[in-house]
Amino acid sequence: MPVRPAKPVAPRPVVRPAAVPEEAAGAPCPACGAPNPPGRRFCRRCATALDPSAEPVPPPWWRTVWPPRRRARAGSGRAVRSLVTLAAVAAVCAGALLLLPAGRTVFEDARDKMGKPRPVTPAAIEASAEVPRHPATNTTDGLSNRYWGAPAPGASVTYTFREPFRLVDLIIVNGPSKSPEDYARQARALRLDLEVTGQDGTMHREELALGDKPGPQTFPMGISDVKTVRLVLRSAVDLTADRHLALAEVEFFQRG
Repeated sequence: MPVRPAKPVAPRPVVRPAAVPEEAAGAPCPACGAPNPPGRRFCRRCATALDPSAEPVPPPWWRTVWPPRRRARAGSGRAVRSLVTLAAVAAVCAGALLLLPAGRTVFEDARDKMGKPRPVTPAAIEASAEVPRHPATNTTDGLSNRYWGAPAPGASVTYTFREPFRLVDLIIVNGPSKSPEDYARQARALRLDLEVTGQDGTMHREELALGDKPGPQTFPMGISDVKTVRLVLRSAVDLTADRHLALAEVEFFQRG
């Protein structure tokens, strides 16, 4: 009878003994007793220091500057470390003084955006010039069909407040009315010079560009400790002999 061929069988691996390195001749390790070649600083078996009495190499001076608790290098390194530390402290203090106003401005602006503005009514209103039947008090009466009439550019109105406050927004309704039908019946100022006086006497000046259109126009301010606000009319348009400058409403808002 025919016989199937047998399956090939792989030969088994032969385990050979690993070569054991010869023991190094030298001083034995004080911890494990293993001999080590001359010149080694640590044991080749357990990493124990072979010469614990040797002093460690001192670090360079630039590594002793920070942190301060690091062991200082003897000699001139200690003086250099002190000078570098003083210079770093002075630089940090100078940067803090320079960035403090900017940081305060960012903080106050963030508070303005988080709060809801509240209207503020001035305690007194005084104008440098007025046309008959159109006093400057009409700018704060809440009625857009009544206005302050000024004879010419350069006329100003000053608003005084009882208590200092942070002026967040300023809303202005230009012309005689916010109604489109009545807006063009008088002349308008297309620019206002803003002068804000604080409680300590400091003054903030800014130029406001008004659009020649009816309706309220909002100007973000962000000025603290406001005591008085003065507006000066500039850049008149449609001003003729039988017309005068008109400003319907001025609204002030403080942080809520």
